Formats: sequence, structure tokens, C-alpha cells
Amino acid sequence: MADEANKAAARAQITQGALNAIFNDPATLERQFPVPVCQCVQIKALSSNTEGGAERYRVVLSDITNFVQSMLATQANHVIHEGKLKKGSIVRLKSYQANNVKGKRILIILDLEVIESLGELDKIDTPVALTVKEEEDSKPVNTTITNNGFYGNKPQAQEPVKQEQHALPSRSGPSSSAAHTNIYPIDGLSPYAHKWTIKARVTHKSDIRTWHKQNSEGKLFSVNLLDADGGEIKATGFNDQCDQLYETFQEGSVYYISSPCRVQLAKKQFSNLNNDYELTFERDTVVEKAEDASDVPQVRYNFTNIGALQDVEKDSTIDVIGVLKEVAEVTQITSKTTQKPFDKRELTLVDNSGFSVRLTIWGKTATAFDADPESIVAFKGTKVGDFGGRSLSLLSSGSMSVNPDIAEAHKLKGWYDSQGRTEHFNSHSGMAGAGAAGGRNDPLKTIAQVREENLGMSENNDYFSTKGTIVYIKQENFAYPACLSEGCNKKVTDMGDGSWRCEKCDMSHPKPDYRYIMSVNVNDHTGQMYLSCFDDVGRLIMGMSGDQLMELKENDSAAVQRAFEDANCKTYTFKVRAKMDTFQDQQRVRYQVMSAVPIDYKTEALKLAQLIKQYSMND
Repeated sequence: MADEANKAAARAQITQGALNAIFNDPATLERQFPVPVCQCVQIKALSSNTEGGAERYRVVLSDITNFVQSMLATQANHVIHEGKLKKGSIVRLKSYQANNVKGKRILIILDLEVIESLGELDKIDTPVALTVKEEEDSKPVNTTITNNGFYGNKPQAQEPVKQEQHALPSRSGPSSSAAHTNIYPIDGLSPYAHKWTIKARVTHKSDIRTWHKQNSEGKLFSVNLLDADGGEIKATGFNDQCDQLYETFQEGSVYYISSPCRVQLAKKQFSNLNNDYELTFERDTVVEKAEDASDVPQVRYNFTNIGALQDVEKDSTIDVIGVLKEVAEVTQITSKTTQKPFDKRELTLVDNSGFSVRLTIWGKTATAFDADPESIVAFKGTKVGDFGGRSLSLLSSGSMSVNPDIAEAHKLKGWYDSQGRTEHFNSHSGMAGAGAAGGRNDPLKTIAQVREENLGMSENNDYFSTKGTIVYIKQENFAYPACLSEGCNKKVTDMGDGSWRCEKCDMSHPKPDYRYIMSVNVNDHTGQMYLSCFDDVGRLIMGMSGDQLMELKENDSAAVQRAFEDANCKTYTFKVRAKMDTFQDQQRVRYQVMSAVPIDYKTEALKLAQLIKQYSMND
């Protein structure tokens, strides 16, 4: 009886006929169904086509009369993660968009509210599939509803809406700021949205870059965009669009950008923004400078404390703010890819964590840098490296601000003036390959203790440090050919024509970057074990890069043998992760070196002296 009573209550709230009105009769929709209420009769999680891609959920909605296929936008996924939206739930559609996707009509749900008091019910009645009328001009349906209004092909006489509502503007309206009262949020953009306008500030504009391949050549530039809701997205212009738009966009200014503009999956290796999508400007993309820019923030930071860098994974992208302690002179390095020289400058930052870090800036940013020591500098988009322990590098898509007018900068300045100027700062240096375990206080174990305690045999990873001497290095497959693209490091394939292809980046390179994957046998006074080492530790052990050692192997067999002999019989303190691995259907413990540091003989001598004193006292 209770279930029947809930069904009756739900039937009374569901807006029968709303789905038909959304696709076929917008005038009736606005008048009769300002906030449609439907039943969710099916939920299905869709697999992502890309590694690390956002979760997508397909839902089927019913208004008792009809049902229609729908897709949750990523910002609406929280209703599933929080366990609110379930099969049979009654929902109120607060923001949505009707689209034509690959010839099918589909409803994109941007925001919805679950009416939890009605619970989860069996499907009410027997709704039928919605039949969508073809528009006279054969254009795909593309309307958006937000809160209480319809803003698609709506006559100009419509009533104004509140500024905070998000909806798609009319493309037929005048091209003035008055036509942009209804702005679409960046976080709501997806390949399913075909008619939209965003209002965003350019937080970064790249230089024009060119490429020359065997079958093509061209140029491009990109901008990072930030809107009033904090949403960020990268947009790129190629060739003609590069010529048309490069001078239009000015860093720091705010613009209205209107479709057509392609929305596609982001290439994460080339962007530091938290968005699964990116934009590509097209021939008819409309860009207009906004007169009122006060509602859009200057930049959005997510700062990481300098002291916490030891717990951040290598190659992560972070924002950081600190006091400028030291500024080095500009130097040059040669690119491995293009053989062209690059200007670089190293800065040292400190903060109230008591740590310092070295940060490298590049190109024009390096040569034009003129901030005074003790300035507060904020960086957006720096890559975490492990050269010399923990280091940072400003990405080409990143940005820098000296003495920014933000709360974090004022707080840091107050701390430095009151006490930071006289403090001693710890460094992240001294650890080759300091990864997630680089700053851990892992216990020092002998090899025998590692075996006796069965480290690595549990479900969780075990971390430990051990002091050992290298007695043997496997010379077979000591390195692999890796992609030259920044942050990729995936294995490339020799195409036989002098080029090496990376499937992940979908690019070919004239040569690979050989990276170490070494296996070394380490002994101490209690036993021996094999350790796996990646490129950073391999460089420390061999005293040269993988490229240099591979060149020796190909050209001078005697020299490569001497290099391996010289690397033997050296002692290091290794930080190791032990984890269960499966090889040829057999389980075994794999010992992966997270970092390594040569023995500090002064420190070791002091330890031994302390041990001798303890023995003397016991006697």
C-alpha cells in the first residue's frame, strides 16, 4: 500500500508531456513545464575511451508518457557518487540541453535534484519512445533550459533572466554585450553541446609555435581560459585561426567566445588545467572582447606547500607560491629534440614550511625576469621533477605573478618579515629519484631483515631503506627507447625509415630518448637482492645518460664494458618500495628503487664512532 501511495504522489508531481515539449514545442515548455520532473528508469556507466578519462553516465528519463535517452554532464556526476540518484528516483531537471548526437536526440543533464522523499519506485506505467519532429530548416535540435527559462531560438521579446543563470545565448541576437546575458559555464562544455557562449579571461597566451613534418607543416597558439565559476579550459588556434585570433587575445583580458568551436578530449600531456576537454577554434568561431570584466577572477590557484613536495609524484603539475630567495644568471641548454638552444634561469623559493626548492623558468620568461629578491612570486602550472631531489619547472602553458594581491601572498609576506628572513631552510636536494617515498622516514633494514620480515608480501606496499653495494648490473636491456615529448616517456617504435613513433602522443620523432630500466644486484653483510631502477637512479649509478651509454654500446664495446665496471663496487643508501608482482604466472616480490644517495662518509664515520662508544660503555 505504501508503494502505491508513493507512486500516486510521484505521478502527481511528474510533468507528463514535458519531454515532448523539450524537443518539439519550446513555447509550451516555458509556459507549462518551467522545471520538468521525471523518473529515472535506467542508469548505465559508460567506459572511458582514454586512460584517466572522466566517468560518464547514461540515464533514461520518463515523464510517464514518453522516455528519452539522456547523459549526465560530468559536473552532475556527484548525484551518483553521493548515492542519491538511483534507478526509480524521481528527479527535478534544473539545467539541461537537448542535442542531436550522431543523428540521435539526446538530453544532456547539467544539473538535477533528486526528490528523495519519494524514494526509488518501479517504472510508472508504460512510457513510449519519444518521436522528435524534424525542424523545417533541418538543423539539429539544440536548446538549453536553466532554472525557469528557455533560451534557444526564442524571440527577442523574452523577459530578462537573472545574471547568475547559465544558459545558451541566441546566435541570432545582436553582437553586443547585451546579447550575452546568458553565459554557459566552462565546466558544462562537452562534445554534446553545439550552441553556446562562454565568458572567460585569458590567463595565459602562448607564443606562436610552428611544426614541420614530412607530410605537413603549420603553426598554432593556445590560450588558457578562466570563467566566473572557476572553470578552466585550454583553447587552440591552428593556421588561419592562428592568424585571425592571435592578436585579438590579450593576456588578462576577458572575452565572449561563441560556437562553432570544437570541443574535444584534452591532451593531458600538453595541458596543466583540470578539464577533460579542450577547445579548437574554427573558421566561424566568434570572439568579442567583454566590456565588463569585473565578475571574472584574474587567476585560479591551487597552491602546494613547498615542504609537501616530497609527497608529490614526479611529473605532477602544481601551483606554488614562495618568497624569492635567490636568482641565478641566465644560462643556455640545447634541446634534445630540435638541437636548438634554450635560455633558462634558476630561482630558489622558500615558504613557511621551512623548506626551499629550485624552480626553473625558460625562454623569454627567463631573460625578462626582473623581480627583486624577497619578492613574493606565485607560479601556476609547474612540473614536479626529481633532479637533485625535488625541483620545479615552469611549463610553457604556465604563468607567473610577482607580488600578487591575494591572501596567500600577504600572509607569506607577513611571516617572512616577522621571522622568515632569519630562518634556516631545508632543501629537497640530495635524493636522486625522490618519488612518492622520497621524503618518507623509512626504517633502515639489512637485506636479511627485509627477507625475514616478508616485506612486500602484504596487500599494501612496504617501504624501507637499505645500505648496499652494487656487485652486478645486468647489461641486457638496460634502457628502452622513450618518447621525446615532455612528460610522456612512453616506449616508441622504430618505423624503419629513420623515425620513431609514439602511439600515445600520435607523433613521430627523429630519434628516441633512451631511459634506464636497470636491474642491479646489491649486497650487504647479511645477503643479496636484485633491485629495479628507473632512469634517474640509473643516471646516478652509471654517471651518464641512457643516450650516452647506448652510444657507447653501439660504437665502442670496450668503453661500455669499462662503464659498467666503474659502476660496480659502489655503495649507496637505497629507498625501496616492495610490492607483490606477477611474472610469467608466478608471484614474486619486486623491489623498486624510489631514490638513491651515495654514502656520506663523514656521516657514516660519526655513526660508527657512536657505535664504538656504546660498546666501550658496555664494557
